[in-house]
Amino acid sequence: QVQLVESGGGLVQAGDSLKLSCAASALTFSMYRMGWFRQAPGKEREFVAGISQSGASTHYTDSVKARFTISRDNAKNTVYLQMNNLKPEDTAVYYCAADPRRLGVALQAHEYRYWGRGTQVTVSS
Repeated sequence: QVQLVESGGGLVQAGDSLKLSCAASALTFSMYRMGWFRQAPGKEREFVAGISQSGASTHYTDSVKARFTISRDNAKNTVYLQMNNLKPEDTAVYYCAADPRRLGVALQAHEYRYWGRGTQVTVSS
């Protein structure tokens, strides 16, 4: 059974950095496009960043461009989200997602088959 486990969340101050990790198991990781989503209280889950199977293609939502970087290590079955210059509006539960059905980067939640349980990121002002 495919399992995605996020880690690295926490409580930080505005301007700080965090690096989230998502460890995947029971899948051929290099065949899966990966993504990060987030959900703040009272809001819908939103796309943050996505990466293709090889890592050659990435995509970010506008609000995190130039601050967040998604990357992957196919040898370690892990995808990362480096978050710099964090802002209070980045506060949310961050979810990792995986999908094998198409090549490239997926931007919509419905395009992902598997999801982790999330890790909380809280940014204080």
